[in-house]
Order: sequence, then structure tokens, then C-alpha cells
Amino acid sequence: MGLRNGPESFGLVSRLFHWLMAILVLSLIALGLRLSSMEPGLSNLWLYGLHKTLGLTALGLVLLRILWHLISPPPGPMATGWERLFIKAWHWTLYALMIATPIAGWAGSSASGIDTLYAETFVVPPLVEADETSEFVWFILHEIFAKTLLGMVIIHMLAALRRGMAGDGTLTRMLRGKA
Repeated sequence: MGLRNGPESFGLVSRLFHWLMAILVLSLIALGLRLSSMEPGLSNLWLYGLHKTLGLTALGLVLLRILWHLISPPPGPMATGWERLFIKAWHWTLYALMIATPIAGWAGSSASGIDTLYAETFVVPPLVEADETSEFVWFILHEIFAKTLLGMVIIHMLAALRRGMAGDGTLTRMLRGKA
């Protein structure tokens, strides 16, 4: 199995992007849910920085993944008819949320007026002007997008398991490259 995708197979690069993004998205959502139940303070400030760094990393990776898919198009879903169209729309919605969620978080952080740092080292340019109302709106959007993404990821995982148990090769293709 090569690095590039084939007409019926996922290459190593696509599979690595998929599983790395899966780990990152699930970790970010778990960390975000934990942070939302905490009162910000000096003892947990590093967790907010970690969340921002991982979120910006996820944004960069999803953009690289889309670029990779332009260079090496992934195989289409194994389903046919309306189910194939539904799966494609579902995946595009997942991609849109994987882009919109960190951008909304970045905008919310920018609107707070506090510098957003990447890896506690690099100052990330603000996306919006500092404004309390804007901060509230962006963080509400961030939360809505993240929870929608979580729900879609859970359904995506359950659908992959269902198709895997049915033996159609969909799950095997993402694990091993081809069915």
C-alpha cells in the first residue's frame, strides 16, 4: 500500500490524517468540556493554552488534509445511490465543522483581548477586535459547532462500526487501506 490514494483504496497519508484528526478532535472536545466546567485561574491557565494549541494544530491539519485530497483524491464511499450522496454531504459537513470550530474559538479568544499563544511561544494574530459582546457570540458559536461536531463524530463512528459488522469493507479500507 502506497502513500497516495487509489480509486478503491486509502493511502497511508490519508489514513494517518484521518486517525490523527480523530484523536485530536475527540481530545479537544473532551478537554473543552472539562474547561467549560472550570473557573479560569492561574492553576489551570495552561489547560486553556493547550486547548488553543491543539485547536490551531487541528485547523492546520484539516487544511493540509483537504490539500492532500486535492493532490491525491480519496476513493468515494462504497455505498450507492442516495446513501452515497448522504455520506458525501456528511463528510463535507464534518470538514466544515473541523474548520469552523477552531476559527470560532480563535475569534472568541481574539475578542477577549488576551493574546492567543501557540505552544506558549508564538503570538497568533487576532481574527477580530477585542469586544465583550463579540467574545460571547464567538464562544457560543464555538460551543455549538463543537457539540454538533461531537454528535456527528459519534454517529460517524457508529455508522463505520455498523458497516464494518456488515462486512462491506468500509472500515477495513480506513484501517488497512483497501477492503
